[in-house]
Amino acid sequence: MIVHSPSPVSFLVLGAGWTSTFLIPLLAEKKISHAATSTTGRDDTIKFMFDPSSTDLAPYQALPSAQTILITFPLKSQGQSKHLLSLYAQTHLDLKPQYIQLGSTGIWQIEDQPLWIDRHSKYNKENARAIAEDELREMGGAVLNLAGLWGGPRQPRDWVSRVAGSKEVLGKKGSLHMVHGQDVARAVLALSEEFTPGERWMLTDMFVYDWWSLAIGWGSGGSTGEGQDAKGEHPEWVRELMKENDVKALPRSMEALGRCYDSREFWERFGVAPVRARI
Repeated sequence: MIVHSPSPVSFLVLGAGWTSTFLIPLLAEKKISHAATSTTGRDDTIKFMFDPSSTDLAPYQALPSAQTILITFPLKSQGQSKHLLSLYAQTHLDLKPQYIQLGSTGIWQIEDQPLWIDRHSKYNKENARAIAEDELREMGGAVLNLAGLWGGPRQPRDWVSRVAGSKEVLGKKGSLHMVHGQDVARAVLALSEEFTPGERWMLTDMFVYDWWSLAIGWGSGGSTGEGQDAKGEHPEWVRELMKENDVKALPRSMEALGRCYDSREFWERFGVAPVRARI
């Protein structure tokens, strides 16, 4: 049987989820040829589902040749990165694409870290995603470890009641790091244009947010409360917590917040800056 491969593209997005709602419009704006996959083939995407236990080449034959391949879904543990790259290589001979894997800054959330953490800091090497990311890096891929994602339907104002539903829980909340989907898209494109094989990058909007500041400013009104007075008990809780902990003003100091991410190196290396900083 003759298998007809789709037309080659510059950019292939494996997993057209939330990130793609920002990345695909940017690729279109820059007139960069692209294709994307989804598990259902919706919205003009290619139907594709990664199965780490399958050696069937058919799903990979349906994928176009691409110069850059972005993997948005998590690969886990030893072997999965190698498996995906191997099957794609078997169906796209003489092609050596740039692989970019999206990961999470959660791998740096381990004990005995210094106050300031950057991409060179120690991380949890036993984390299943970190293991797969390291395997990809060993094969020449690059990893973008992303802070909390926001934009579109992901609105941080909606999280206050869920993550800090009581004064006690709010009192234990320290730092928060975020990055907007538009800046994720710009970062992915920048990395693809000046590819750094084997590197792991940390991506935030270069702010360290204070949960208390957010809670007193937003209250529990969620995104529907934007531009209105803060509602709910959170502002009062913050006032009480400030008195109990002798906090004279917000935001609290970096030392009080703890776990501060320094992501300057990415923005400096690629000569760009966040355009949607400050939530």
